[in-house]
Amino acid sequence: MLTRILPPPGPVRLLTVITMVMSLGQGLWMAINAIYAVTMVHLTAGQLGVSLGISAALVLMSSIPLGHLADRTGPRSVQMWSFLSLAPLTAGLLFVHGFWSYLLVTSVQGLAYRAANNARKAMIAANVPQKNRAHVMAYIRAALNATMAIGACLSGLVLAWGERIGYQGAVLFTALCFLATGLLTVKEAPVPPVPASAGAAFAVLRDVPFLMFTALDGLLVTHALLLDLVLPLWVIHHTDAPRWMSAVILLINTAFVVAFQTRAARGTGDLRSASWASLQGAGCVAVACLVFSLTSSTGVIAAVGLLVVGALLHALGEIRQAAGSWTITFDLAPDHAQGQYQGTYKMGGDIGKMFAPALFAWLIIDHGTIGWIVLGVSYAVLGAAMPAVVARGVRSRAAAEPAQATA
Repeated sequence: MLTRILPPPGPVRLLTVITMVMSLGQGLWMAINAIYAVTMVHLTAGQLGVSLGISAALVLMSSIPLGHLADRTGPRSVQMWSFLSLAPLTAGLLFVHGFWSYLLVTSVQGLAYRAANNARKAMIAANVPQKNRAHVMAYIRAALNATMAIGACLSGLVLAWGERIGYQGAVLFTALCFLATGLLTVKEAPVPPVPASAGAAFAVLRDVPFLMFTALDGLLVTHALLLDLVLPLWVIHHTDAPRWMSAVILLINTAFVVAFQTRAARGTGDLRSASWASLQGAGCVAVACLVFSLTSSTGVIAAVGLLVVGALLHALGEIRQAAGSWTITFDLAPDHAQGQYQGTYKMGGDIGKMFAPALFAWLIIDHGTIGWIVLGVSYAVLGAAMPAVVARGVRSRAAAEPAQATA
């Protein structure tokens, strides 16, 4: 199993190990974040929702400038200082009491994390040959899922204990993971900053094909919310399956990603094959939606079986679509602006996650089978549009390369 998540020794293995350390703390913190805010900081559910919304909006607006910062000052420096700053910011949650202090700390946290994430992608683009990037991202994603699962298990122990000292220990553990991530970044090879003359600031905003791809992919990746939000409610309210099937579906997804993500990335080394991989992934997710729609009219055994089949199809679609999107994101972006392009790409997923929860709840929970069918058809249409959008991006980049070379 280690060969699924650890690449051969070298720079890529260091990138993977850094991600594993970071995601170990993230897996722990994601599972207890909301509970900590309500029970330890004493926020109301409404205050928590407002603070998360404001923080998400700030991150969204700052994503491109933070990516541009990585290009101009060097991605290793931005990644290192961002993770190092996340350590005291996270530890500072121990001293937060009330809405305004929580909002301040979590907003700065969000900005630092986005800066680190943009810089990390730019580091991959700079240190990994173009044809190998999708394969490297597959290793990193498999490792991320494995260590996030371990972190989630640790959070279960904290929640089962339920004592204040346990929550405080979780905060400090997460802070230490960020600190270790920042220190490990020092061992990575430095990437020189790109001079301002290499390209106009925020040139990505004039790259229409890349923006179209960002919008399409941002809508496609909302399928991740099906496992976290929609299916648990669907299992409870629309099927005869036991409630614990929601946990089983998440476990299936995690194990599938760890076991098969590197295999799913094969054959996605160029833009054409990557766009078709995204189409294939979207198709699998669409079929999974249709399978899930059948579970409301069956008995317990049939519902459990269909949920497992749907979960496997969804996981296959997820890893195939992700593998395609990595190559497209890296290869459509010019080398001198990887930071701002990666920041823009992340905005697509952010925007999708802003509206998808309410829409999915209305579509699936309120309208049942019809909602699943509409959602499945929507994913199929989005996937079908991907090859044409990517082909337009290839033509646009080919036309722009002479001007970039002159600059």
